[in-house]
Amino acid sequence: MKTFIASLLLLILPEVIDIPTPLIINDKVPVQGKVIDAETQQELPGATVLVKETKERKGTDTDGEFLFFLEPGNYTLEVHFVGFRKLSKQIEVPEEGVKNLILVLQQEVFGLEEVVVTGVGAGTQTTKLGFSVAKVEGNSGSPAYYDNFSSEEYDTISENTFKWATKTPLSTFSIDVDGASYSNVRRMIMDGQLPVNDAVRVEELINYFNYDYENPKGEHPFSVNTEVGKAPWNPGHQLVQIGIQGEMIEADNLPPSNLVFLLDVSGSMSSDDKLPLLKKGFKLLTNQLREEDYVSIVVYAGSSGLVLPPTSGANKEAILEALNKLNAGGSTAGAAGIRQAYQVAKEHFRKDGNNRVILATDGDFNVGVSSNDKLVELIEEKREEGIFLSVLGFGSGNLKDSKMEQIANNGNGNYYYIDNLLEAKKVLVSEMGGTLHTIAKDVKIQVEFNPQNVKAYRLIGYENRLLADEDFNNDEKDAGELGAGHTVTALYEIIPHGVHIDTSLSDIDPLKYQTPNDPVNNYSSELMTVKLRYKNPDGNKSHLLSQVIKISDSTELSDNLKFAASVASFGMLLRDSKFKGESTFDMVLELAKQSKGIDENGYRAEFINIVELADLLYDGKASN
Repeated sequence: MKTFIASLLLLILPEVIDIPTPLIINDKVPVQGKVIDAETQQELPGATVLVKETKERKGTDTDGEFLFFLEPGNYTLEVHFVGFRKLSKQIEVPEEGVKNLILVLQQEVFGLEEVVVTGVGAGTQTTKLGFSVAKVEGNSGSPAYYDNFSSEEYDTISENTFKWATKTPLSTFSIDVDGASYSNVRRMIMDGQLPVNDAVRVEELINYFNYDYENPKGEHPFSVNTEVGKAPWNPGHQLVQIGIQGEMIEADNLPPSNLVFLLDVSGSMSSDDKLPLLKKGFKLLTNQLREEDYVSIVVYAGSSGLVLPPTSGANKEAILEALNKLNAGGSTAGAAGIRQAYQVAKEHFRKDGNNRVILATDGDFNVGVSSNDKLVELIEEKREEGIFLSVLGFGSGNLKDSKMEQIANNGNGNYYYIDNLLEAKKVLVSEMGGTLHTIAKDVKIQVEFNPQNVKAYRLIGYENRLLADEDFNNDEKDAGELGAGHTVTALYEIIPHGVHIDTSLSDIDPLKYQTPNDPVNNYSSELMTVKLRYKNPDGNKSHLLSQVIKISDSTELSDNLKFAASVASFGMLLRDSKFKGESTFDMVLELAKQSKGIDENGYRAEFINIVELADLLYDGKASN
């Protein structure tokens, strides 16, 4: 009855209020602790602490701390963190609770810990590796794919096939700087299961990482960098890299911001990996705000409401207090919230500033306009007013990935998935300039292949960003946005003349009467021409860049191309792509380790760990 009354109050109160947490809740007592690194004695934010008996799971905060409420008794705590060995610890919880529990993680040492992967109808395989993986069950004869999908939604991806250069010499697409697919895939693999195919968007895996491209010079806000080398998974093919580097802008030099935090506080956001993580992430962003930056907060559940009017970044206490008061409850009037957030942003529009709505949700809109098409129409109406949209996805089980990606794509913004506090820091602190400040919009790429030197080609990824060739010159056609400091990488796999092509890898048969044209005007040395169009953030007319890529016999790959190839190959393995060629996890690891570079933030080192874990999960299939 008490629980029912509390839930009812949350639904009928006009504002979202904070209810102080008592020391004892329904006979449960607090279990508070901290996770630290055994070697450095430093706190570990973003580690996952699991209570095996209750299945409760929480991530540690910025101070490495966690808090559970448990009934007195005996429990087993498991702690997982990338780069560290799993810790399993038995604890006794007395009637007064537990305080200052210290959980110490040992850095990973390969070959020390046994991991058991079980497949249905296949017995058990024990592998020596430094990772700890939960028991994985899959259908007989297939890998154990992620099954915590109760109602998760992903758009179907039909992989790009090889196109004949004589028949289809043009390839046109919108850029994509989103990194949501990588962090979502990481979440699934860290949970001990392989992602389903449609959760893997290869271009987003590639673009999760930054590359060492030349900084822009001159009038354009980004540079274009190209390279040609041999495709590691098919040495007879070539790999072409097109890399864009956005202009770097120091945080202090960013234009003033008019930000509207649009936060989902519906009942579906109650779990620890949703609203609690959301609040921690936005607190990190709040701490970066300047006096000239203003924040409003709109929330939505059964209805939407403004819980914080425009507030200067100098008044961090007010912003943090508003975040602290948020609680989850009710249904999800997402469309109403979006409308109100845009209205608030419009009323306080800053002509020379960054006007942006940041939507944070699991995407589960179930009241009001909820179909993808209707939501896209709503967002398209608002983007013309100069207000951009970023989407942050949270949680598992009912994640509406397809809906959030479409909203971001059509709202002149980007889509990120936040699976832990470190990812929140990456998106909202470390890469804040790119997340919040757009330097170029409607950025399109069109490549013309020279049939004298290219027999066939395939764009790797970008399946949901493809454009009609005529859209390239159409300034009314929406495309992707580039943020300050962002890098964008696109890879083409090229089949030169004289190399056999398996016709099953192409949509159409080779033409009987068409042959490559005779060399004209010395074009015989050219492989392709790359053209880009973009608009200024407040402009309506596009600018054009063009660059020629020459043929190359190079067998060496730079660290940029080598690492991008490693990630692309990993994505094809996860998708079990028919284009994966000779890709293996060993090959992916070798390429990644060779091109790891300085890696100041450890993202590439983490990728290597994720690949090793995925390899282990696939080993379960091999033993079946």
